[in-house]
Amino acid sequence: MSTRTPSKLEKILAAGHLAVTSECGPPRGSDPEAITRKAEMIKDYVDAINITDNQTSMTRLCSLASCIHLKKMGVEPTLQMVTRDRNRIALQSDILGAASFDIYNILCLSGDHQNFGDSAQGQNVFDIDSMQLIQTVRLMRDEGKFLGGDEIKRPPQMFVGAAANPFADPFEIRVPRLAKKIAAGVEFIQTQCIYNLEKFELWLKQARDRGLHEKVYILAGVTPFKSAGMAKYMKNRVPGMDVPDEVVKRMSGVPKEKQAQEGIDICVETIQRLKEVEGVKGFHIMAIEWEEKVPEIVERGGLYPRPKVVDD
Repeated sequence: MSTRTPSKLEKILAAGHLAVTSECGPPRGSDPEAITRKAEMIKDYVDAINITDNQTSMTRLCSLASCIHLKKMGVEPTLQMVTRDRNRIALQSDILGAASFDIYNILCLSGDHQNFGDSAQGQNVFDIDSMQLIQTVRLMRDEGKFLGGDEIKRPPQMFVGAAANPFADPFEIRVPRLAKKIAAGVEFIQTQCIYNLEKFELWLKQARDRGLHEKVYILAGVTPFKSAGMAKYMKNRVPGMDVPDEVVKRMSGVPKEKQAQEGIDICVETIQRLKEVEGVKGFHIMAIEWEEKVPEIVERGGLYPRPKVVDD
């Protein structure tokens, strides 16, 4: 097989720098400016920008087209791809579509159930799951083959990522599930947003005990709260989220007009603490519809300026 071109994100991680990624949600319409405007705000502060794939099962501008808009701006995209909506033919086809535009990062996900979104009556597909999608991308890239066994002309050259949630129940399967994703061929992980630092550090310690931190790059996920109401909502209403009582209390303890700043302060403190933890190789900052705050978070977190990588 030909030598693979590493993505900018992969080069930064391989060089031992703490990586910074962020994400943008595409619009519920076809205006590309909704994506390019968000990307413009954060592009100098991050190494790659994820584009979500119909998140919360709401129909949006597709992730692939949005990634192409970023690519045209000179920004490195990460294509998020869920297995909910496509069978293996369509998934492989979209991977080739991304590869034809030299999109070098992919995040393999199952996707939220369609009951969450605007088309509850829609059929879910789940022909393959996120583990099998990881294997599919690695087969296409490393062996240059389709799942059916035929050869690919100009295979994709993608750096393969997936998500991990250290907080979902049951906790005891979280690290074995990470090990399975690594065995499937994942190369980087972006975690669910972290508010319970003790639990995250325990998960990471268990991963280190198995040597998993040396087999995959783990990017810790952070999301700033805009208000005490958002903290309460995420604690009580969002499955798989762990927001400790003291964090809600801290957000509620400041006047309404200062809560957004308090949320950013908590986010920055989380980054500063986790930067020192063995096995954390970077941060994934999810400030959906609040992208203008990413530069402040990156700067105050001591992650700016971003390192430059030399193109081969």
